[in-house]
Amino acid sequence: QVQLVESGGGLVQAGGSLRLSCAASGRTFSTGAMGWFRQSPGEEREFVAAFSWSGGSTRYSDSVKGRFTISRDNVKNTVYLQMNTLKPEDTAVYYCAASVRNHLSTNRYQYDYWGQGTQVTVSS
Repeated sequence: QVQLVESGGGLVQAGGSLRLSCAASGRTFSTGAMGWFRQSPGEEREFVAAFSWSGGSTRYSDSVKGRFTISRDNVKNTVYLQMNTLKPEDTAVYYCAASVRNHLSTNRYQYDYWGQGTQVTVSS
């Protein structure tokens, strides 16, 4: 099992920045990729960004490309999502996810473990 705990959400004005953290514990060596997803009320959970442990490849949704950066700290077993130039439409609950597959999937069903989520609210 892998446990994921997100932190760093909050309220920020449009144009501001936040950094989300996802601390992983347990059988983290069994994971191949980490991802961030988000979900707004009444909407489907959507892909935001993903990171591969081997090779460090990344992938972003078009809506966040150029504004968000996913990164890792191997020593702390933590994955980060740096979010810059935030927009009101970025408001959502953000979830960290881990996949046992070494594949940067945008499909939430390809991820095996999930955190509890952290709320990000961007005011206009």
